[in-house]
Amino acid sequence: MPAEQPQWVIDARRAVGDRIRVRRLHLNMTQETLAHASGIDRSTIQRMEAGAEMKLSHLLHVAAALRVHVTDLLHG
Repeated sequence: MPAEQPQWVIDARRAVGDRIRVRRLHLNMTQETLAHASGIDRSTIQRMEAGAEMKLSHLLHVAAALRVHVTDLLHG
């Protein structure tokens, strides 16, 4: 069982998820459209936007599909 994450990690993941959602909506994309554009399952996009743990490779694919640099999603 993985160790419990500190609150700052949980907050940072939620912030990344919020940035993904805001950018997706700004581009008038659905989760399904983003999933197709990034090559990732819609359920994974949903979990990322909810602030769940995410793979760096998924984050890189999503950033490319959203036409932003990954650091824009990490740091706003």
